[in-house]
Amino acid sequence: MPVRIPRAGSTEMATFGLAGVAGFAPFYFMLPGAEERLAAQTARWAPRWERNISYFASPAQRIAQRVEPRIEKTVKRIDNRLPLEKVAKNVDRRIKHGIDRMSKH
Repeated sequence: MPVRIPRAGSTEMATFGLAGVAGFAPFYFMLPGAEERLAAQTARWAPRWERNISYFASPAQRIAQRVEPRIEKTVKRIDNRLPLEKVAKNVDRRIKHGIDRMSKH
């Protein structure tokens, strides 16, 4: 009985396409004249990208400012909760103990 492979969904097709572009990009840049083509495309599309990014920049900045205090507080709480000093002292003690044992033999 032949093995039936299901049809690829849109997410899989997008993933395969992105992988293909990322995989062949180095070969594209090895071709002669690639820098000129890339510069021409950048000059053509950069103004559009800059207009579109300004649409997202200010809301993203407001969200980041609103979320930053909570994230900072959480990071500090995690740092205080972790027993890093105790772990470092135990590792140091074990290393010294191992060196002492090896030097006796």
